Amino acid sequence: MSDSHAPYPQSTPGIDTTVSHSARIWDYWLGGKENYVVDRELGDQIAAVLPDIVEQARADRLFLGRVVRYLAGEAGIRQFLDIGTGLPTADNTHEVAQRVAPASRVVYVDNDPLVLTHARALLGSTPEGATDYLDADMHDPETILRGAAGTLDFSQPIAVTMLGVVWHITDDDEARSIIGRLMEPMASGSHLAIAHPTIEVTGEKMAEAIRQWNRFGKPPGVHRTPRQIQDLFHGLEMVEPGVVSCTRWRPEAAPFGEPAESDQFGGVARKP
Repeated sequence: MSDSHAPYPQSTPGIDTTVSHSARIWDYWLGGKENYVVDRELGDQIAAVLPDIVEQARADRLFLGRVVRYLAGEAGIRQFLDIGTGLPTADNTHEVAQRVAPASRVVYVDNDPLVLTHARALLGSTPEGATDYLDADMHDPETILRGAAGTLDFSQPIAVTMLGVVWHITDDDEARSIIGRLMEPMASGSHLAIAHPTIEVTGEKMAEAIRQWNRFGKPPGVHRTPRQIQDLFHGLEMVEPGVVSCTRWRPEAAPFGEPAESDQFGGVARKP
């Protein structure tokens, strides 16, 4: 991708335009405009190492759509807690869920100041449903749960989505602890969805891309094996096909066979 956008004003409150940031880099890869020169430079640097990163970013977004359609449809979920929302783009969680089930209620959670400034774009809703936005950090599950309780009914199933964010919890024990604390108060029938980078497909190219990310961007991240990702669903029942490349998680029917694998792996599990 080329640097065709002008930088945003350096004086934007609360936003450090001198350091690249995860949500803004993903926005750049997805073709968005809410990013700065520093984000685009690192995005291009990573793309030079891993040329299919833009396709991976798009595959991750399509995974979100299929997951939410499954949850709102077949699984019958009417409440969503979207942690690590990122910048608004096409087919945000509430839009996908409310097309399937208009009464769906969605709470978005992020702690990027730029995401906060665009939160109003996430707060549209059908008359039957509801949306809310929390400025909170995924490392603080108790604050998330308290805030979400204003919109979501914890006596009923809730889908917790953590797509493209758990890799920023670099310690395995901490990742399992945070996820466990988030899922502990959830009712039976609640679900958890995770998307996470691996090095299963491109190997050293993806490993080097993550090293570049950690050298110049924030927050830092880590790749995990499919087995390590599956361990994050401890105590939950995996939904078929389990933890697989996001492109191969319940893909749309196509005449050209299975889609190519991506280093972004994901899965969905149900709380018994």
